[in-house]
Amino acid sequence: MEIKHHKKYNKYLEHQIYNLIRQDEHSTLANAVDAFLMIVVLVSVVVAFISTFDLPTHYTTAINTMEMVFVILFTLEYAIRLWTADLMYPELSSTKARLKYAKSGMAMVDLLSILPFYLPMFGLSAGAMRGIKLLRLLRVFKINRYTSSLSLIGNVLKTRASQLLSSIIIILLLMFIASMLMYDIEHQAQPDKFKNAFSAMWWAMSTITTVGYGDIYPITTAGRILSAIITFLGIGLTAIPTGIVSAGFIEQSRKLEAQKAPKHKVEPHHKYCPCCGQQLPDRDEDPVIDNR
Repeated sequence: MEIKHHKKYNKYLEHQIYNLIRQDEHSTLANAVDAFLMIVVLVSVVVAFISTFDLPTHYTTAINTMEMVFVILFTLEYAIRLWTADLMYPELSSTKARLKYAKSGMAMVDLLSILPFYLPMFGLSAGAMRGIKLLRLLRVFKINRYTSSLSLIGNVLKTRASQLLSSIIIILLLMFIASMLMYDIEHQAQPDKFKNAFSAMWWAMSTITTVGYGDIYPITTAGRILSAIITFLGIGLTAIPTGIVSAGFIEQSRKLEAQKAPKHKVEPHHKYCPCCGQQLPDRDEDPVIDNR
């Protein structure tokens, strides 16, 4: 009896924690937990940024302590989400459900964001750790779990993927053609700048995107005319993806508003007059006038 009671209590506790961390919008406590975790994620990213500076020892010690606290919190969150994964996939066994969750995108982000803290225990070199520590920046993607902003961006990119891909291909073709033309025009005048088509590709990229770093530019008349033409074409072509994404945002925003809008129940058409009780004609029929 005690074992059964213990199992029932564990299942009840698992359900309560599952509802708490899976963004139950009707729960004030769940919203508070989400807000707390989002603040922790943002603070941890800021701390990771500050840790790149040369700071006094007492500041470094404080930052290391904060990093340890963050890792403990994120490890607990990852363990809890892994533990309650069987409720997320009730059709699977507990082991298969947890393995399926562990292979999901957000679970991988959770795991990779805490790995830099544990990997030094396995004797990795300092050079390898410098690269692995960059994985801490993946924590910023954890915000996607507590706000719909990143999900909205992802939905826009998914729905407009084919259009964006088409516009990017056109821009790449223009870059390729412009770099080949500029190489043929400027190579003899500036062999040190336009050594090959790849060097001209760098010029084409900075010109089409209207960045214009100034490290490489044409000096011949034909090259300058071509540069002006490519600049005007670049302004128009680089605006195409912006318009596509903007239209996608408007479309997704309208869908969200439609989902959140209250659904009003349509009242049936009255068949009898509420005053005299006489039967009313259908909407498609002409009204019958009683001259009595």
